[in-house]
Amino acid sequence: MKKKENVFRTLARWLVRWIFGLRYEEKWFGLKEKKPAEVQFKDGVPDDSELIVSPGKQILHRFLERKFAVFSVFVVLIMFAVVFIAPHFMTKYYDAFTETTQKDLPPTLDFMNVPGELKDNIKMIDSYSSFSVGLSNDGKVYVWGIGGIGATGIDVKQIPEEVRSAKIAYVAAGQDHIIAIGEDGRFYGWGSNRFGQFEATDIVRENPNLEPIPEEVSSGSLDVNHIKKVTCGYQASAILMDDGTLYIWGNKQTYANMDKFIGRTNILDVDFTLNYVVGLDAKQTSVVTGTKGLFNKATSTIGGTKAEKMSDFLNGRKINEVRATTTSICLLLDDGSIALTGDFQSDVVDVPALEEGERFVDIQAGSYHFTGLTNLGHVYSFGGDHYRQAEAPEVNGAKKIYAGAFQSYAVDENGKLLDKWGLKGYLFGTDDRGANIAERVVAGGRITMTVGAVAVIIEIIIGVSIGLIAGFAGGWVDIFLMRVAEVFSAIPLYPFMLILSSLLSRASMTTDQRLYMIMVILGILGWPGFAYITRAQVLVARESEYVTAAQAMGVKPLRIAFKHILPNIVSVILVNMTLSFAASMQTETSLSFLGFGVNYPQPSWGNMLSRASNAVAAINFWWQWVFTSAILIMTTVCINTIGDTLRDVMDPKSSNDK
Repeated sequence: MKKKENVFRTLARWLVRWIFGLRYEEKWFGLKEKKPAEVQFKDGVPDDSELIVSPGKQILHRFLERKFAVFSVFVVLIMFAVVFIAPHFMTKYYDAFTETTQKDLPPTLDFMNVPGELKDNIKMIDSYSSFSVGLSNDGKVYVWGIGGIGATGIDVKQIPEEVRSAKIAYVAAGQDHIIAIGEDGRFYGWGSNRFGQFEATDIVRENPNLEPIPEEVSSGSLDVNHIKKVTCGYQASAILMDDGTLYIWGNKQTYANMDKFIGRTNILDVDFTLNYVVGLDAKQTSVVTGTKGLFNKATSTIGGTKAEKMSDFLNGRKINEVRATTTSICLLLDDGSIALTGDFQSDVVDVPALEEGERFVDIQAGSYHFTGLTNLGHVYSFGGDHYRQAEAPEVNGAKKIYAGAFQSYAVDENGKLLDKWGLKGYLFGTDDRGANIAERVVAGGRITMTVGAVAVIIEIIIGVSIGLIAGFAGGWVDIFLMRVAEVFSAIPLYPFMLILSSLLSRASMTTDQRLYMIMVILGILGWPGFAYITRAQVLVARESEYVTAAQAMGVKPLRIAFKHILPNIVSVILVNMTLSFAASMQTETSLSFLGFGVNYPQPSWGNMLSRASNAVAAINFWWQWVFTSAILIMTTVCINTIGDTLRDVMDPKSSNDK
């Protein structure tokens, strides 16, 4: 313990000394503190001729005195760690993941912040997209998450006053709207009504693609005591009565089979996938879709078992509940087992193995996952797990479960919230396809930095080699190589890349092939700068005594150039390498921004900025470009600062701090 305290004390002392500009201790840098009777310093260099300090320590000391340069080193190191190490821990991320219900969302982490007034008094919770609606046991409605609907100015968190003053019996949330039914049967709706989600306007009635809300619902004539279920889909809603009567309305273009459910009176349960309405028939032996052959095969697990025909799989068992995600369905059978049908994504958690005598008593569905409650009070989640929504914690005493789009909640018999898990929100918001910008910034940074690094390596290999040969050989070799360098320098990079992009647009190139081509082209067109700098340094170094001595000993010219001269000019190359690295990153970003570089869905900082370059995104969805551009600017500025500082501290003729 004492050892740890000493380490922290030493670190704190070093930080204080660095911040207040005091000198460093001898044990670290071989330099003594400034004292009247001891060695004096000027510009970071000891002026006592008897004290010998190595050039490396002088450079390090002078560099550490530049506070912004040291800060830049920390920023670049952190950025490298984030973009190259963090992806190994992003086990659920993949480039192609997008989600329609999550597009254009601002930065927030409060998707699961259940209001304090509701936490101990929960009657029900429902969610379909970026917001959740909750109902307390005393009939009060609460909304949390992101209530803003795109750029429409509509905010579903602004609950109408008539809803606040009423005692509500049922609530349900769709993609862009919320519906509620009071205990007196009165119907309420708020949010977007563009597709007749909760009100039958004249425009809705005249549009054959929209099903207006039934008169029985809008007039408030339903008997609340006989309502079995209230649910919402993407832009549609449904109310199921306990006698099997189904009221359904909304956007029929979203649900290809909605017409097959209008006016039905033999439905025992109903739910929505992304494109289909699904129901449970009165016989409890099949899933009603109105489309032949849809969801007619089932398994008991997500993967590893061949699907059987639904009737064969049931083998006399009855279906009690039907729950639907975006692409799949889970059926709760009368013996407490489940049946799964539909499509599942790659990042899934399989159905857990239950204890002996344990069976499911309730199933709830999110956008891609299911959460089940067993007779022993255990809670399990399975299915899609991109946001870890299928990783349920151990919950004791649960009596009810609710599933949001990417969240789940466990509640006890008194309505007290026991636990919650899943998506908290998006640190940097989402883009126009519903992808997590923070994840894409990390993955895109890896691409951008890799392209910059590889391009610089190619530039160094070609440029330094040609510069060494030209500078040391001189004569016609020097003239020829420098003319070649001038030819490459004269090629305009961006027009060349755009022309090449147009020529290759018809060719079938993979993203990796395009990346390799960008790296090679940047390296081939960028080497003249290194050649000029290396040649200039060689022209000076070849007159040095150590070169003359090597020539007198009969050392071969190429060996002198690469073995003796190159190590003495590596500091200049290092400085220009950092500056060229930042320039290559900016070039890749510009090319991707213009459409030549990395293409969606694979991210790079350039194409992320390109997708947010329109006026709507610039004004209404600022987070789609602010964070990416800020990180790009900060990274390149810090890399350039490191290069400039290295150039200053490595220059022996420099006598003034900059």
